[in-house]
Amino acid sequence: MSLPIRWALISTLNFVILFAPVHAADITGAGATFPYPIYAKWADAYQKQAGIKLNYQSIGSGGGIKQIKAKTVDFGASDKPLTWDELEKNDLIQFPTVMGGVVPVVNVEGIEVGQIKLTGAVLADIFLGKIRHWSDPAIANLNRGVTLPATKITVVHRADGSGTTFLFTDYLSKVSPAWKQQVGAEAAVAWPTGTGGKGNEGVANFVKQIKGAVGYVEAAYMKQNRMNYIRLQNLAGEYVEPTEESFAAAAAHTQWDRAPGFYEILTNKPGSRSWPITGATFILMHKTQPNPEHALGVLKFFEWAYAHGDQLALELDYTPMPDNVVKLIEASWNAAIKSQSGLAIYSLKP
Repeated sequence: MSLPIRWALISTLNFVILFAPVHAADITGAGATFPYPIYAKWADAYQKQAGIKLNYQSIGSGGGIKQIKAKTVDFGASDKPLTWDELEKNDLIQFPTVMGGVVPVVNVEGIEVGQIKLTGAVLADIFLGKIRHWSDPAIANLNRGVTLPATKITVVHRADGSGTTFLFTDYLSKVSPAWKQQVGAEAAVAWPTGTGGKGNEGVANFVKQIKGAVGYVEAAYMKQNRMNYIRLQNLAGEYVEPTEESFAAAAAHTQWDRAPGFYEILTNKPGSRSWPITGATFILMHKTQPNPEHALGVLKFFEWAYAHGDQLALELDYTPMPDNVVKLIEASWNAAIKSQSGLAIYSLKP
C-alpha cells in the first residue's frame, strides 16, 4: 500500500472514530450563577429537540474556573473573563454567550419598585458601611419627595467566588476612589460589612427575607423573584432602569473584534441609556480535547443557542450576542479547539 493511500485511510479512520454518531453523549458544565436561568431554558429546549442533556452546576465563577482547569467538566463558565495570558497558560479558549446586568436590589417598606435612585459613589458608601440607614441625608438628597424610613441598612453580598461580584466591585472601583483603595475589584473580596449568600439565589433570598436589606443580583434573578431595584446614575449622569434595552445600550460600546480572547468588561460604559453594571458571561474550554465527542457536543449546543435561543434570552432580560460576534466566536472554535491528533473539531462536525 502506498504511503499517500495509507495516510488517507488513517485520516478517514480518525474522522470515523471521532465523529461517527455514537449517539451523542450528555455534556457537563459548571460555574457562573449569572447565566444559570438562560442556560437552564436553553438546555430544556435543546434536550427536547436534540435529545442531549446538559448537566450544569451553578456554583459560581470561581468554582467553574477551578473545575475546567481540573478537567472535571466539559466546559467552565465565568462572568469574570480570563486575560489572554491566563488563557494561554492553561490551554483554554474563552467566548461570550450572552450579556446582562447586575442590579442592586432592596427590601425597604413603603418604597415602590425603582423609586430609589443612587449614584455609584453613594452605593459604594453603603457597601463600605459608611451609610447605615435608609433615611441618611446622602440618600435623601438624591430622592427628594420620597419618604424614606429610618430602617437600618443590611448589606447582602456573595459568600462565594463570583463573576457577579467581580462586575459589581469593578463598577464600584470605577466610581469610588475609596472603594478602589480599600476593597478593589475581584471575584472574591474582603467585604467591609454585611452578610453573605451563596450564589445569586442566596443573595436574592436573603434580601427578600431581611427588612432594610440591599444586595446585588443578575437581572434574571431580580425579574424571577419580582424584587425591588435601585435606579443608578450612569457615566452620562442619567438615572436609568435595569432593562434589556439599557444593557444593550452599554453593550453597543463594546468592540469584541479588538479584544484578545474576547476579554471585555462592560461596566461604566458611555451613553445616556447605558446601564452602568453591564457584563457578559463566558464559556471556558480546553483547546486540546481528550474527548472530542463531548467537545463537539458543547459546541453544537452553543451553536444551537446562538441560532435559536435569542428570544428565550430576551424574555429573561439577557442581551443576545450580535450575529457578527457569533461569526467571530464560531471562527475561534474552528481555529483553536482540536483533538489530541490535531483535528479541528468544529470544522469536522457531521
